[in-house]
Amino acid sequence: MAQSKLAAMGLHLPKVIFGTSGLGNLFTALDDDIKLQIVKESIDQSALPAVFDSAGKYGAGLALESIGRCLRTLQVPQQSVIISNKLGWYRVPLTTPEPTFEPGVWKNLQHDAVQKISYTGIIECFEQGNELLGGYHPQMVSVHDPDEYLATAANAREEEKLYQDILDAYKALHDLKAQGKVQAIGVGAKNWRILKKVAMDVELDWVMIANSMTIHYHPAELLAFMEELKNKGVYIINSAIFHAGFLIGGTHYDYKLIQPDNEEHKAIFHWREQFFETCSQFQVKPAEACARFSLSAPGVGSLALNTTNPSRIKQNVDLANAQIPAAFWEAMRNKGLISAGYSYL
Repeated sequence: MAQSKLAAMGLHLPKVIFGTSGLGNLFTALDDDIKLQIVKESIDQSALPAVFDSAGKYGAGLALESIGRCLRTLQVPQQSVIISNKLGWYRVPLTTPEPTFEPGVWKNLQHDAVQKISYTGIIECFEQGNELLGGYHPQMVSVHDPDEYLATAANAREEEKLYQDILDAYKALHDLKAQGKVQAIGVGAKNWRILKKVAMDVELDWVMIANSMTIHYHPAELLAFMEELKNKGVYIINSAIFHAGFLIGGTHYDYKLIQPDNEEHKAIFHWREQFFETCSQFQVKPAEACARFSLSAPGVGSLALNTTNPSRIKQNVDLANAQIPAAFWEAMRNKGLISAGYSYL
């Protein structure tokens, strides 16, 4: 792979970077000592600098706060860590029984968050994020989930206005970069077509693809887009590679509960059953197959993996280096479990 823009800037990311939504109390409220263990183990197991992917949305800033506190406690120097802060959500006082921005998702929060996607809004989110990090700063920044922001539009005219907000937010990020306050600008989204739309209008250094390039789902059109990014030197981080855990035995696919007796869901359950059988035949762990496939796609330099269990961090790091026999991939092709035309393995 040709040198990426990140490498040219001196930002060298390891194969596995660490998602931090758990540090913001996603689904469960973690004790501070568990959070400290997670950050410590992430530092210890990573090829330095360790990379933490975070956002003001995660726990209304709690994840950023937790990262900063843990890094200070561990006395980790700034040069040993790279922080990616996805911007667009701003911490505000909590005035209701639970946060309003994603009810039922975040646990035991003391603050709420509001969305601010505009030129001044992104600057405010950036500055607040730095305050929450308490002495550390992000080298990588982006606008958080522009696809979800655009999806709120009631009509085409409103969508056009919201997209202009996104472009204004990126103007702010480019100004921060020109001022030397950040090094790299990116975008992340679950809808890869929105990534492509933004990439046509904004100069990007990196892209995070979520729920989109996996062992189960890898359309040719997406792979062609990734080839374009690779040729431009845009670094790709692949995330949500297990489709919210379903591919390794979970009950949710892309964060939605699915049932084996539902006609619409039978195909994906059948795919997983065959996938597990093939893994068993070749003594390959499903998570290893998912990780190695997701790393093989054009332009992908890193996987973003998340855990709330400190003991699983080494396992996650090891996934990126798992050895998978060529016969396994051939069997997957023969069974129609991966595209016959996928040529990157």
